[in-house]
Formats: sequence, C-alpha cells, structure tokens
Amino acid sequence: MTTIRVLIADDQMMVRQGFTVLLNAEPGIEVAGQAVDGLDAVAKVAELVPDAVLMDIRMPGFGGIEATRRITKPAGTTVKVLVLTTFGLDEYVYKALRAGASGFLLKDAAADELSHAVRVVAAGDALLAPNITKRLIAEFSPVTATPRAPLKDRVGGLTERETEVLSLIANGLSNGEIAERLVVAEQTVKTHVSRILVKLGLRDRTQAAVFAYETGLVRPAGY
Repeated sequence: MTTIRVLIADDQMMVRQGFTVLLNAEPGIEVAGQAVDGLDAVAKVAELVPDAVLMDIRMPGFGGIEATRRITKPAGTTVKVLVLTTFGLDEYVYKALRAGASGFLLKDAAADELSHAVRVVAAGDALLAPNITKRLIAEFSPVTATPRAPLKDRVGGLTERETEVLSLIANGLSNGEIAERLVVAEQTVKTHVSRILVKLGLRDRTQAAVFAYETGLVRPAGY
C-alpha cells in the first residue's frame, strides 16, 4: 500500500501537533512535515513534495489562500491542498477553492473525517459534495453580465455535449445523476468530465464548477 505523505500548515502549534498525532495513527498516512505559515508551507512543499497539504486559511502574514495558489499553480504539480477552516461556508473558502484547493474541512472534524478527507484529495478527487459546491460557488462567485473573452474562448473549445456536462457539474449533479439526465452510461460521463478538465486545464470537478460560474455559463439563482 502506498503511503500518503501529508504536510500540515497552521500557525497554532497545538493544531499542528494534534493533526500529526491523528494522521500518523492512520494506516497508509504519514505526516512528512509541518509549516507555521503560508510562506513556510510553500517552501516545505518544494522541499518535501508531499501528496497533500492541510492548509489553514487564516494565518498571519502570508496566508493560506496565496500559499494554495502558489502550490497548485505550477504545471504538472500533483500536490493537493485541503483547506482548514473554523467558519464553514464563507468567502475565504470560496477564494481558496478558486486558488486551487480540492476541498475544505472544519478544524473540529473527527479523526475518521480527517483521514477520509486526506485520502480523497490525495487520490485526485474533489472533497466537496456536489450540493455544497453549488451553494458555495453560487453565493460567493462574482456575477458578471457576459463571460470574459479569454474564458469564453476556452469554453468555445468544448463540444456541445461537454458544455452541457460542465453546466450540470456546476449545478451540483453527480456523474450518476448526469448519466441519468442525459440517458447515457456513467462511464461515458466520466470520459466527458476527464476531457473537460484536460481541455480547460482544470484540476477537478470543483475547479470546473468555479469555472462555469465565472465564465457566465451557469448563473447563480436569482440573477
């Protein structure tokens, strides 16, 4: 079994130590290091190359959002970021997802939730449930009248069916629900999703949903 190596980034020592104890007790997970702020996290990722980072959003100075952006931006990076928050669905979480995070977790999550979250993001999947994704992005994404030109051009590179699948992803449907809606096999939907991510240069379904709202392909309710 491959061991998942995790970096924990939080300005509170007790939080870092607590998560370290919990994760090191889980089979197949190992805490590779700790970081005291966002700048330290970026440096430690370059040094240790972990599979996943538990990233506190609110840290003094160089915060978790900018650190997430710098960690996930380089082409070809495989490091996944799971942001930690005490406030749940808020604008900071949205900004972190927009910066490249694959999901978020409350700091008071139980040990089994924490280990599950690490395994999910390390495997390359988005942690957020589709309905949570939709609520979060619809509430905090900027509403624009028309898609910005460069993004509109990127949407134009999708086929009609791929554009339809992207819209359904942004509306919170799972692969199974999309397959049922379009009357196709679920594997066909998975193929469409993979092609959408490749064509748009996106990391996962969460990034695809953010993209769909910000291009104006999907509009929040009431707009």
